[in-house]
Amino acid sequence: MISIKSPFEMAKEMAKRAQKKRLRLNLSQQTLSEKSGVSYGTLKKFEQKGQISLESLLKIALALGEMDSFEHLFAQTDDKLPTSLDELLDKHARKRGRK
Repeated sequence: MISIKSPFEMAKEMAKRAQKKRLRLNLSQQTLSEKSGVSYGTLKKFEQKGQISLESLLKIALALGEMDSFEHLFAQTDDKLPTSLDELLDKHARKRGRK
């Protein structure tokens, strides 16, 4: 699936989702900061601007119970994507059976 969101837009969206999850869990920024080990300033910057290091993002995800979301991020799939249009067309070509 192709995304039409820019990396900046995706980061802002993830920050807003994290903030909503924090609020659903009734956690203040300070409490989440302490629970995750991410500084208060870093957490605040993440929620406002979407800017954060991968390590800090993972710590926040762990504290919010969302670490499983990262488990399959770059997982290898069994489905091999075609490398060319010819390969794609050949894959779907009808084949006759032999006796």
